[in-house]
Amino acid sequence: MIRLKAFICILTVVALCGVTSAAILLDKVIAVVNQEVITWSDLYKAMEFEASDKIKDIKEEEKRKILKENEGPFLEVLIDMKLQIQAAKQKGIDAASEEIAEAINDIKKKYSMDDQTLITSLKKEGFSLDEYKKKLAEQIILSRVVSQEVRNKIVVSDAEIAKYIEKSTDTLITDDAYRIRQIFFRKPESPGDNDRKIMEQKAETVYQQIKAGENFASLAQKYSEDPSGKAGGDLGFIKKGQMAKEFTDVLSQMKAGDISQPFWTDLGLHIIKLEEKIEKQSA
Repeated sequence: MIRLKAFICILTVVALCGVTSAAILLDKVIAVVNQEVITWSDLYKAMEFEASDKIKDIKEEEKRKILKENEGPFLEVLIDMKLQIQAAKQKGIDAASEEIAEAINDIKKKYSMDDQTLITSLKKEGFSLDEYKKKLAEQIILSRVVSQEVRNKIVVSDAEIAKYIEKSTDTLITDDAYRIRQIFFRKPESPGDNDRKIMEQKAETVYQQIKAGENFASLAQKYSEDPSGKAGGDLGFIKKGQMAKEFTDVLSQMKAGDISQPFWTDLGLHIIKLEEKIEKQSA
């Protein structure tokens, strides 16, 4: 499992049972998931966000009691969520700003809110608009992780695929989709110039091995610092709108079979191979 591979440092979980004042909890670091810090305020905001519909009509004292009882179990859930989001972003899966804006608009329509009413309502719940947008982005990413895992468990024969394509010739593809492989080199925490140079040299060495004719999948299994490495770096089909901008910028210059030069994202260095592209169809 991803979680077993990740470096997780639980710093003050013992305090979950001993701290009672919410004010004291705000800035205490309780866990580090790879390089991402989780504080008490993160934990409580995440609990309130996930359980908002269930606890919104409960008195404050009872609400705090329920949250207190679920600190430990929900920290485990939050760690798993962070790991899944980190892994998804390494694969180039992200939430587009347009999707987040659409989700915000849906919420405003559902509850008959304008911008200021939404901001005021969020403030009462302890959220800024930016924090709320971040939570929505995480939900979008996690939904994609779940749907991708479901797809990976479905085994379909070539005959079934051919039959489906034959029956679906009139169905339009609404977004470009790419099947890609990647070799990923994780960026260390607070990297210096020398760290970046070492990473770039390592990635360039692997890139030159690929250009010299070595098998991309084999090199991914050997060098990639990503869970997909075991599968030869295969990320499956990903829609253009689900990818980080750095990926789409690189892929826009590639055709099937091409290998990218190493490129940076916030997470590290990537080398990708475009296996196949399915283009968006016009009506």
